[in-house]
Amino acid sequence: MPQEEAAPNRALVLVTLTFVTMLYAMTVTIANVSLPQMQGALSATTDQIALVVTFNIVATAIVTPMTGWLTGRFGRRNTMIWGVGGFTIASFLCGAAPNLETLILFRAAQGAFGAPLVPLSQAILLETYPKKDHGFATSIYGTGVVLGPVIAPTLGGYLSELLSWRWVFFMIIPFGVIAFTGVITLIKSRSDRPSTKLDWTGFISLSIAVAAAQLMLDRGERNDWFNSTEIIAIAGLSCLALYFFVAHTLTAKPGTAFLNIAILKDRNYVLGLLIVFVFGMLNFTPMTLLPPLLQTVQDYPDSIIGWLLGARGIGTLVAFAMMVYLSKLDPRPILITGFLIQGLAGFAMANFDVNVTTFDVAWTSCLQGFGVGLIWVPVTLITFSTMDPKLLPEGMAIFHLLRNFGSSVFISISFAVVIRTGKTNYSEMVEQISPFNERLGMPFVAGRWSFDSTEGLAAISGEVGRQAVMVGYVNAFYLFSLACVCVIPFVFLVRMKRASR
Repeated sequence: MPQEEAAPNRALVLVTLTFVTMLYAMTVTIANVSLPQMQGALSATTDQIALVVTFNIVATAIVTPMTGWLTGRFGRRNTMIWGVGGFTIASFLCGAAPNLETLILFRAAQGAFGAPLVPLSQAILLETYPKKDHGFATSIYGTGVVLGPVIAPTLGGYLSELLSWRWVFFMIIPFGVIAFTGVITLIKSRSDRPSTKLDWTGFISLSIAVAAAQLMLDRGERNDWFNSTEIIAIAGLSCLALYFFVAHTLTAKPGTAFLNIAILKDRNYVLGLLIVFVFGMLNFTPMTLLPPLLQTVQDYPDSIIGWLLGARGIGTLVAFAMMVYLSKLDPRPILITGFLIQGLAGFAMANFDVNVTTFDVAWTSCLQGFGVGLIWVPVTLITFSTMDPKLLPEGMAIFHLLRNFGSSVFISISFAVVIRTGKTNYSEMVEQISPFNERLGMPFVAGRWSFDSTEGLAAISGEVGRQAVMVGYVNAFYLFSLACVCVIPFVFLVRMKRASR
């Protein structure tokens, strides 16, 4: 789109692209608030319902690198139209899903159609505005990224509580129709499509490796990991596909492989990939763990859970506003501060107990979101600070793929920790429950907790289960904090160019 376009038209394009980005940002967090209700309605276990989140993220990770090829093959306008339209239809089908398997399938479709929207919106935005206005336009555009995770859980929580979990998906449809209308009306096609080729062999082999690894992590705990033939087969498929991808990449002609080996010669880029993978691990994990924790331990309603998840977006919004000024400074201290803040938030969550309050969850979620907002800009600057501009499209594709894959991997690992350590602690605690155990004392066995009736035994079992599950979540938050701390030493290895006088 030419830079000479009239200012009012540019403003309308900016509003449309911001709305499209907000639409996609909403879907990342929209399902989290209703995970417990979905689990009950679809008769799913904790690890099974996590697939609703992880496979959406994996589909996004896989399709995002195809954005350049899709744009070159079909044009940016057609890609946007099909992306927004397919995303909206997939959202409706998620709400109408009759069972868990169908819901997971349409959530993956939702992630796949939504994947090109953000990078393509950014590209159109930079083409629409003159370079001198890029800072202003990007700051307005960034509000879509921030507001989506605030609006989605807050509004979705109320609709889920008043109607059902299906309405967290149905509520996206009006937003999708507005975005679709804006794209058709305002986004123009471009005649000079870049001729981008996609290495289908590398892309398919890497996609199979990523999807199989995610499926192994999601189903591993349920199937007792490598004691299961299914898990061994899935792990073998992932390793075989990864080997095929590496072999193909190393033997392909220069410039034809999905991953250009020349990119990995850039020290900062490799370190940035490692850091952004960990950032992805930390980004959405608390938002996925907190809803089932709050409903299982304290029976919180969906509307309150939605508000508490929205507090994270407020923290991110504040951090983004600060980064307008802080982005001019050395990004390394800011990055370390962001990880330390996230680690502090995780440690505070690890000190929750079964009597956790709304204030405890609100301030820790806000603090975690603040850390996320501080990290995003510095990690992007560090990763691409020394990269050849010609390699940016390929570098950005791998960057976003690893970020999304890190999110899905760590969510699966965290739920596995919750389930395994919860079961272990339940077994250990049950051994101590006996009328002959003097350490329990009379207050424990008084009232409804009694060994003399079936109801009393059921109440004791329920309380032990509640405590054991809480221990599982505490362990997951400790793991979260550990990941925050472990990545910090790699930030010190980053080299930044000195600013020229």
